[in-house]
Amino acid sequence: MNIPFLGNRRKKRGEAALSADPEGVAALLSECELLRSQAEMAGVPLDDSAASLEALDQLLPRWRDDEESLQWLGNDAGLYLGTVIVRTVPGAVWEVWPGGRPVVRLASGREVDVVAFGQEWAASGAPELSQLYAEVAET
Repeated sequence: MNIPFLGNRRKKRGEAALSADPEGVAALLSECELLRSQAEMAGVPLDDSAASLEALDQLLPRWRDDEESLQWLGNDAGLYLGTVIVRTVPGAVWEVWPGGRPVVRLASGREVDVVAFGQEWAASGAPELSQLYAEVAET
């Protein structure tokens, strides 16, 4: 997902602009409206926990028939995965690449392109969001 205004803000003011309001950035990236709507219709509560990722993995992928929804849902799934990581893995923070793409930077310095993983999950169901979370949480 490309969020140009975050990238421009970062370019103008440097790294401090993003780190000045990490909660605001996290709140913006955690909205995931389409995913939350789909999950709610399926009776899956999204509480920003690892267990909610497991519940998402069990949803029937009805969105795969709609190319437009597929792309947006993939973005949302990646942002939701990132939200769970940032809120539960010590030292994990949101980072925005120069092109405006949000990624999660782990305490180790590794950057995880959660949006790419979310798009893969939405399109094929693999890798599972809970599996990705488990791999990231171990490091």
